[in-house]
Amino acid sequence: MTFFLENESVKVSVRQKGAELVSIYNKSTHLEYLWSGDPAYWAKHSPILFPIVGALKDNQYLYDGKSYTLSRHGFARDMDFELEQESEHSLTFLLKSNADTQAVYPFEFRLRIKYTLLENELSVQYQVSNHDSKEMLFSVGGHPAFRVPLTPETQYTDYYLEFNEIEDFNRWPLAEGGLIDQEPTPVAENTNRIALSHELFAQDALVFKHLKSTSVILKSDHTPYQLSFDFGEFPYLGIWAAPQAPFVCIEPWCGIADSVDHDQQLATKEGITRLAAGEECKRTWSVTVS
Repeated sequence: MTFFLENESVKVSVRQKGAELVSIYNKSTHLEYLWSGDPAYWAKHSPILFPIVGALKDNQYLYDGKSYTLSRHGFARDMDFELEQESEHSLTFLLKSNADTQAVYPFEFRLRIKYTLLENELSVQYQVSNHDSKEMLFSVGGHPAFRVPLTPETQYTDYYLEFNEIEDFNRWPLAEGGLIDQEPTPVAENTNRIALSHELFAQDALVFKHLKSTSVILKSDHTPYQLSFDFGEFPYLGIWAAPQAPFVCIEPWCGIADSVDHDQQLATKEGITRLAAGEECKRTWSVTVS
């Protein structure tokens, strides 16, 4: 089932499976900003990453003396959420831990995804609640894909990412199995721009840690249409596209894939969030279309 948020400017569609955002349509410009999910390139639109982000070493982790198996990005994206709350401006979806989740992730939790549409801005909030009697360890993140080019008269290489701070962009390369390599490599120095090209992703995603920037604009000098993406509450950022695909993913993460030399202990995993029993963690990203 698909649910909708709509105002005078924008219409948003969210699928119940995975609580996945599947459309951001600007009614005034008649433009769709979100990737279509064409399986010829990548069948997703904007999956929720939980309770891990990225890949685990050998798809396994260790916790409390036991070994557990989880595939890349975790299980939330493939599960049916329930619509918990609906209003004129927001939709809140809920996923509760159950016997199936506890077989691969031994914590009792509630994961809420709240979509709020105000004018031409959509905010996406992840609310993680620890319903266990012990500390909960998790990662959470987003994986939204945006159409590039946005208009038929432009092409992929006309577009660039413009960050709100000057950066030395050093990517953490992905080794075999999607694991983080030990040394970063430079992408661009002393700039706030990364030009898009299909060659940019020849070695998989660009993974950045602890950027100064808190937002980025996807734009082109050949069209006035653009989108602004705010990721200030997330310490890691991934930029990715499938080979030759007409989209780019801007991925805000609280967490990151295992490193090649990780000991597989969940407790020592880089970027892991620790949440005390009974506590709640909230993280929000937003996109503004124009």
